[in-house]
Order: sequence, then structure tokens, then C-alpha cells
Amino acid sequence: MVEYATVGDKKYSMQTVRLVTGDPAIGVDLHNIPEEQLLLCEAIDDPYLLPFLLEKFYMMEIKDAEQFRLCLIRVQVDSDMRLNEDIQKHQHRGYVARTIEKLMFRDIFLEIIKEEEIGVDG
Repeated sequence: MVEYATVGDKKYSMQTVRLVTGDPAIGVDLHNIPEEQLLLCEAIDDPYLLPFLLEKFYMMEIKDAEQFRLCLIRVQVDSDMRLNEDIQKHQHRGYVARTIEKLMFRDIFLEIIKEEEIGVDG
């Protein structure tokens, strides 16, 4: 059973909120969660919203940039670890997190470097 919490007219999956915040014991009162984290939850839960949210992310004042980057990294790690559960869902979630990270921070912290780029002989 998936739990949901509502803020205004938006409904958020508690599983996604817990992942983004990094707090497995968070309650359904989401009023103290920063706006950028709730917006990330929206994009993670519905990746097809990402094109419409890009400008919001780009223009948004992030309260704690390092904490937000950790949210993005948590989503990427979780998506990679759960890839075998639902490939399309977790590929989309990882793509959303990487795209937002690239947009906001200009690089990707967990970027996979191809072997030929680092000079490894194969």
C-alpha cells in the first residue's frame, strides 16, 4: 500500500518523500520540507512533468544547495539499486535526478566515466 500526503492541491508519495529527504521516519506533515525537495518529489513521481518543471528548477533559490544535491544523489543511487525491479520506472527517475543535477550544478557527481575516456586499455 502506497501512502500519500497532501500539501495544498498536490499529492506526494510518502515513499518518494522519504527517499528525497533521507528521513525514513518522516510523518505526513510536509509543511517543513523545502519547496525544492517537494518539487523534486513531483518530478520523480511523474517524470513526464520534467520538461514543464525545468524553468522552475533553473530559477529556484535553493536554501541549502549541498543538501539538495544529496537528495539528487540519493535518488540516483536508489534508482540504480532498484533497476531490476522496474527498469523503465527507475531509468526515468535516475534520468530526472541527473538532468536536474546537471541543470543546477553544471556537472553530475556520480557520473560514470567510460573506460576509453580515462585511458584504460581493454
